[in-house]
Amino acid sequence: MAIEQAIFRRAELLLGDEAMSRIAEKRVIIFGVGGVGSWCAESLVRSGIRKLTIVDSDRVSVTNINRQLMATTKTVGQVKVDALKERLLTINPSAEITALQQVFTAETASKFALEEYDYIIDAIDSLKDKALLILLACQTKAKLFSSMGAALKLDPTRIKTAEFWKVTGDPLARALRNRFKRDKQFPKRKFQCVYSDELLENKAPIDPDDKGNGSIVHITAIFGMMLAGLVVQDAVK
Repeated sequence: MAIEQAIFRRAELLLGDEAMSRIAEKRVIIFGVGGVGSWCAESLVRSGIRKLTIVDSDRVSVTNINRQLMATTKTVGQVKVDALKERLLTINPSAEITALQQVFTAETASKFALEEYDYIIDAIDSLKDKALLILLACQTKAKLFSSMGAALKLDPTRIKTAEFWKVTGDPLARALRNRFKRDKQFPKRKFQCVYSDELLENKAPIDPDDKGNGSIVHITAIFGMMLAGLVVQDAVK
């Protein structure tokens, strides 16, 4: 049995060879490969996705280690997408991983050719850039799956999915909806989100050099895995 066939044998038993063939042909792009996007990428590649583009402008920092897949004491300082690509290719050396050390903004949006993908994964933190990605992705034929906020949460049983306009209890979703209403620009179609309605507070002072909120790996990883699950489930259909 060829190595790639062997790798995905258990998935093939569950899904069937026709479904695995469809999954292998799907083109996926992930924007943001931090605590959510990195685990999404791993899950997709382990599930048979072979054509994956990962987009992130950052380098691995020591504060990423507690929750980001490719972040270790050995990868601190490395470009995130490069470190993640190296990891993914150890899972499936035949995968076509495109690593783009770029940021998605209004100025760079046209470079990403969103219309070429079957699935677009939004794991962006920036409100402005996230809103733009959602608007543009919804103008393509690609399926969009979006992560809402994964910080300040601890209870994994409160993580769920819902259509964007039905997400409740999430400040990021609320801010996005307010922004769309303010600008009178709305997504042209519905899309599914992963979110949690839990909202805790930081229990330690925020470092002025690292202003991110508290987060933990079992939450961010579940967000990422659920996004990947939505892709695989749709591709199987």
